[in-house]
Amino acid sequence: MESTQLGWRALLRRQWPLACALLFLVGGEFLGEVGWWHLPGALVVCALAVLAPRRPFDAALTAATAVVASSTVLRVAGVAPVTPMIGGLVVAEVAALMAIVAVVVRHVPPLRAVAGVVLLVAVSALAAVVRPEYRSPYWSGDYSGPGFWAQAVFAGVLLALSVGTGLYFRARDRERATAVRAEVAAAQHTERMALARELHDVIAHYVTGMVVHAQAAQAVPSAAQEALPIIVRSGNEALAEMRRLVGTLRDTEADAPTASSDLADDVRGVVERSGQHVRLHVDLPVSVPPSLGRSVLRLVQESLTNARKHAEDASSVDVSVSVSDGVVHVLVADDGRARKTPPVGGSGGYGLVGMKERVELLGGRFSAGARAGGGWEVRAALPVVR
Repeated sequence: MESTQLGWRALLRRQWPLACALLFLVGGEFLGEVGWWHLPGALVVCALAVLAPRRPFDAALTAATAVVASSTVLRVAGVAPVTPMIGGLVVAEVAALMAIVAVVVRHVPPLRAVAGVVLLVAVSALAAVVRPEYRSPYWSGDYSGPGFWAQAVFAGVLLALSVGTGLYFRARDRERATAVRAEVAAAQHTERMALARELHDVIAHYVTGMVVHAQAAQAVPSAAQEALPIIVRSGNEALAEMRRLVGTLRDTEADAPTASSDLADDVRGVVERSGQHVRLHVDLPVSVPPSLGRSVLRLVQESLTNARKHAEDASSVDVSVSVSDGVVHVLVADDGRARKTPPVGGSGGYGLVGMKERVELLGGRFSAGARAGGGWEVRAALPVVR
């Protein structure tokens, strides 16, 4: 897990308390006797601790290099760091290394995590040997500070605290990922069952009746004039029943859009009912079957609902529905930003998982994600004839 794919905005929201704490510790070095030689290395290690969630293992390697380089400079200059906490490491360096250890244990695979932690512990021990020995003017007599075992025990406690913190968050992330996978699987299963129920309860029933009447007309040619109207009526009833069932697939019968022979007008109706400022583009040179039109309308409706709930400060939403080369292309994009708090009323029942599942079951392609210039977009490509 070389990179956690954490964006800069998300990193800033997550790491600003740590950044402020480390800056406070670095600034505290100036309260007493000013020591400049160790500050560049301490600042580098603190910066790496803040950026560590993006590339944890690389941050550990770079921090180890920075500690070795800083220790070498202090040794050559013959200057001891001011008020070291453990060995030759100052408080800010110790806190930063603890944060890096916790991040490495949380995000990096086990073997690489062990290697990263061992490396940081080794360079910390090396710093205690390489850096000049510190002598406080407040110590009297032969007392030269805490002994080796006292510092070793204290360092072990801090290491255990860091590793334990990383293991705790690692376990929590694992539980969260398991819950998300279970929710996705449940949503996919629900969508498949809904489509299967629709096929069984509607299509099979009416088609069976139509086949029976057609066979009767074949067996008795004189009854064809009586059977044909029944077949037509059964087909119309099947279409009406299917449209009604679409509204109950996710327990949203009142809000579910119905498709007619004019998909363009249906899309405009969904957009108008959304009550949002929408820039609509519809290019449908060929007719789209109502069975496919229902899925297109549902995608547009749910995408607009997501934009209203989750896109904060969105000035407009672009909706495009077009047909080219036998494929219906649907695009819904907004220029807002993700909400920091959950929307009122929670998330919708359909959701991205349900949209993706329905599109793929219809033989299409689906994608959803953040736009390069800000905002969110949903794209779907549905073949007119599968």
